[in-house]
Amino acid sequence: MEEVPEITAVIERRAVRAILLTPDREVLLIRIQPPEGAAFWVMPGGGIEPGEDPAAALRRELREELGLTQCEPGPVVWLRHHTFDWDGRRLSQREEYRIVPVKRFDARMLDPNEARFVTELRWWRARDLARAAERLTPLAVADIVQDYLANGPPDPLPPEEVLVD
Repeated sequence: MEEVPEITAVIERRAVRAILLTPDREVLLIRIQPPEGAAFWVMPGGGIEPGEDPAAALRRELREELGLTQCEPGPVVWLRHHTFDWDGRRLSQREEYRIVPVKRFDARMLDPNEARFVTELRWWRARDLARAAERLTPLAVADIVQDYLANGPPDPLPPEEVLVD
């Protein structure tokens, strides 16, 4: 008899991420090495708690992850719906990406749970994002940043990026 794979429930989640942007046009990315699969780069941020405002959630996440306390989330510039497996769970995550103007700082991952998967934090020049050798998320991050630098926040927002891994 064939073994039938176990069906697991998909966990619905809302998240918010920061495009931390310096006056010198640098963006902070975090390199993640998942338990299985290839490494990739993400923006800092995380889950929105029930009843929490997205901007407040982003301030909380930046404080918890990076110790960043002096920042104000700016406009939403990108929406993404990403379905993926992480740490034995199937997640369906709706994300918003916000520009957060900052001065460059010494970035370190402070959250020990997140740090298990973080291999590097790096400030990237905006013009170098399109030449990254590893996967950046969102996939269009180079275009998102360049469009923002050239034109300001999009109005209206582009259609939501949908990605299923």
